[in-house]
Amino acid sequence: MRKVLLITAALATVPAAGIAADLQEVVDARRGFYSMLGANMSVLASMAKGDIEYDGAVAQTHADNLKLLTAYNMGHLYAVGTSNADMPGKTRALPKIWEDFAGVQEKGMAYVQAVENLVEVAGLDRSDLGGAVQRLGGTCKDCHDNYRARDF
Repeated sequence: MRKVLLITAALATVPAAGIAADLQEVVDARRGFYSMLGANMSVLASMAKGDIEYDGAVAQTHADNLKLLTAYNMGHLYAVGTSNADMPGKTRALPKIWEDFAGVQEKGMAYVQAVENLVEVAGLDRSDLGGAVQRLGGTCKDCHDNYRARDF
């Protein structure tokens, strides 16, 4: 929870810090960060569905990776001027992100809690992994539904 508060506080200070950065580099870095999340989540979801064989050690590694990424201060990845309205065709980030920090914080807290739950059960068995992945995926979907455009 503290990490999400720090992320939100960092988002609130982005206008001053983000001005000097090349905005396309900011968007590229943000997309790269979410690609790392997706790469780890993809393996976990595939194991949970039975598309690939469940391996507790591998599942735990990917869950731990997601946990590690929750500690990353993402504030600089959300510089003002990097929404899809500002940079059409470059990002799917909706302007609502910068208008609704409380909502972003709430969804971020739910994500962090789901990752913490996932870390606790990922290495136990496929069934426990499946439930935790489903909860985590729900937090991702909730944020996407509210703050990310479907298409570029």
